[in-house]
Amino acid sequence: MQKLVFHRKLEPRKLLDLDFVITVDRCMMSNYHGREFLGFLSTAPPVLLPEKLWIWLACPRMKVDEYGRPWQAPYGLRKIEAALQEAGFKAAIIDPDYIWPYLRRAKALLIGHHDFFGLGHPSTEWWWLTGREPANRRSFIEFISQPEIWEAHRRGLKIVVGGPAAWQWSVEPGALEKWPVDVIVEGEADEVIVKIAEAILEGGELPRRIEVSPRDSPSLEKIPAIKAPSVNGLVEIMRGCPRGCQFCSVTARPLRHIPLPRILEEVRVNLEAGVRQIILHSEDVPLYGAYGVIPNPEKLTRLHKEVLKVKQEYEERVGEGIGFSWSHSSLSSILVMEERFRLFSKLSEMVVDGDTVKFIAFQTGIETGSPRLAKRIMPGKSAPYPPEKWPEVVEEAFRILADNNGFPAATIILGIPGETTDDLVATAELIERLKPYPSLIVPLFFVPLGRLKNHDWFRREDVTDYHLEVMRLAYHHTIRWAWWVAGKYVSNPAVALPLKLFMALTRVAVAILEKRLGLTHHELLHHTARHNAAVAA
Repeated sequence: MQKLVFHRKLEPRKLLDLDFVITVDRCMMSNYHGREFLGFLSTAPPVLLPEKLWIWLACPRMKVDEYGRPWQAPYGLRKIEAALQEAGFKAAIIDPDYIWPYLRRAKALLIGHHDFFGLGHPSTEWWWLTGREPANRRSFIEFISQPEIWEAHRRGLKIVVGGPAAWQWSVEPGALEKWPVDVIVEGEADEVIVKIAEAILEGGELPRRIEVSPRDSPSLEKIPAIKAPSVNGLVEIMRGCPRGCQFCSVTARPLRHIPLPRILEEVRVNLEAGVRQIILHSEDVPLYGAYGVIPNPEKLTRLHKEVLKVKQEYEERVGEGIGFSWSHSSLSSILVMEERFRLFSKLSEMVVDGDTVKFIAFQTGIETGSPRLAKRIMPGKSAPYPPEKWPEVVEEAFRILADNNGFPAATIILGIPGETTDDLVATAELIERLKPYPSLIVPLFFVPLGRLKNHDWFRREDVTDYHLEVMRLAYHHTIRWAWWVAGKYVSNPAVALPLKLFMALTRVAVAILEKRLGLTHHELLHHTARHNAAVAA
């Protein structure tokens, strides 16, 4: 297969005097045509299309200024940039195509990533399905292997890596011997990055690995506001999560609610720069200002009113619509906020305008349809409802979303430690019950993180016919509703083409699964009935 060329070597028209260059490879330094979900294309290998066209669709290059600074950048990198700048360091995010002249004089190269080696979700699934390395893995390896980086490192440039995927440097075989890395930072780095920068400038000794424990996570006062636009207008409203799912590392971190003035400040930073989207980000947006796991109607309503007020102000100023969405929500939050306060429907009426904002879209986790497994590994995910009611919580939340212009992109985790055939059957039956509700359902392979990090990975050889059937049902569901979204809401060809490519990729996945499983669609119910009869006997 022809080698992909993700990275160019371009000279900026002017150079900044920088000690710290912050960057990441092409698959992360992109705004994905202004459609956040299209970033998932970069987690798959190029299929169906010429490789160059695939890369353009998956992770197009970012517009840059005369210094090579990207118009938008990943939110986590913006936080690191702001922390260093506020501490008085000469630091900036530079597009990966333009870093080369900066490396000749910089003291350190800082790289953050969500999936350095394609070992996270959903890269591992596409890798298994196609037998080919995902594009994001190839992109990063090509980037970090550049001779210019090696040469700068030999001259004394320090290389610091971090972000949500920092753990992958311990998992990828021989990574620390293959590539020049001095420091690995695991955990929230807003505060510790300043200490690392001081040590680098002073020539002090650097530890190979720094782990920021939950108790050392920065307080609100130590989390800086971004100073330049984030990818697709992402703005953090809350850190941490109170639900305690065992497979998630975020739940170990303390819960912090970002003050509303700072949220509005970051929204304005994005809109002033020309970003025409607002994405409110937390692990569970409805829990902003909440009482434990019970949404706070006053705080949540005020948040939306104030953000929408800023949105309207800029729409009137620029004469064009501005998008709005959430990053994540739990389904139990959707259910309780509507049951107790009719809050989701009220927020939907505020947000959805039928023109620029047609629905409230967000990611969510179903993870399993089995009450037994839910109680075992994520008892807080259904709270305030008991985990025994988890399938009912999921189905009722989907109904509420369907009735009120909500559109969830949900995940299912396969291969959770302790999973049984009965658990898979329960998950398959739940997916069948979710057929009437507009949504995407994406199956993921278990990756050992959080309190389950000492368990083994779910591997290709562990896949059974039951896993394959759950995957196929999920993909069929996704294809159906993705076509519905494309037909009802998408008129822009620049958006429609990547969306259709995503659906074509999903069809390929379905074809592979059906060939391996050897069953025709809708045979699951008979398959399940036979299994249940055997268990009963």
